[in-house]
Amino acid sequence: MDLKVGDKVDLIVVRNTAIGFTVLVNEEFEGLLYKNELYQKISEGEKLVGFVKKIRDDEKLDISLQAVGFKQTIVKNEIIVLNALRQNDGFLALHDKSNPDDIKYQLGLSKKAFKSAVGGLFRQKLITISDEGIKLFKLDEGK
Repeated sequence: MDLKVGDKVDLIVVRNTAIGFTVLVNEEFEGLLYKNELYQKISEGEKLVGFVKKIRDDEKLDISLQAVGFKQTIVKNEIIVLNALRQNDGFLALHDKSNPDDIKYQLGLSKKAFKSAVGGLFRQKLITISDEGIKLFKLDEGK
């Protein structure tokens, strides 16, 4: 097997199982997309691009639809949150106490991914955080 963790791969969704979707990786290897890591609807026969998350001892692959790598994913998630804010007049009624299902439904992100993206945006002074939610920071505020 000439694949390594982090490699970008072509996927064909083969079948829905109890724990996820079996996928054909690069038309050669068997892989698994875990249901609890999916933030989009997928169906059998669909072609996707994924990333090798883990190579198991039995040579089967754990696959992710998100790029493996902390920095890459954080920036992508920050962009998702910023775009959602722009589409909603600069405000989202989501915060660190929000229900994980609400975050997943509205943004397609896990709560952990949402919180790290919000933290990054806050540190960059791009948003403000309140009990009501998050808001795009406007330079003219406080004048």
